[in-house]
Amino acid sequence: MNEILPIIYLSGIVIFLGGLAIFLLLQIIKTRRTENRFYKLQKKLQNEKGKAEEYYELASLFLDKKLYVQAVNLLQKGFKTGENIEAENKALMYNALGFAYFSQEQVDLAIRNYKDAIKLYPEYAIALNNLANAYEKKQMIAKAIETYEETLKIDENNKVAKRRAELLKKRLVSSK
Repeated sequence: MNEILPIIYLSGIVIFLGGLAIFLLLQIIKTRRTENRFYKLQKKLQNEKGKAEEYYELASLFLDKKLYVQAVNLLQKGFKTGENIEAENKALMYNALGFAYFSQEQVDLAIRNYKDAIKLYPEYAIALNNLANAYEKKQMIAKAIETYEETLKIDENNKVAKRRAELLKKRLVSSK
């Protein structure tokens, strides 16, 4: 019994450290791929005019890095490519642009872009959530609740919309 306990303990440590090593290795590989794609896209778009989807992809990488001004510039270049962009993809770009503006505290511009995204793709639950969040930030509680409820009509399992709508309704009732 006394000889088995250290073996079990050491085995547990080896398994834990092995799992941790695998996790770290996977994270390093993922980061390297992302950085490699970032570098290639950035280099390509500096040297030549790209497609709208390339501008969107690079802008998304900038958004991940919280470099919002650069993301806005890239998304605007993406719109100016002159390509015929599918409505759903254009909605994604408008939503990303809205997110970049919202992150810079430019809520009015964010709202305008979220609305543009929703015009192009009315079932876009993420854009609706973002729009409701922007309304909330502007203290437009009734509009925020209405938008969250619109989101729930499209996606009834949307946890964020459910939670925020309930919270705002309680806040609206208690303030009256």
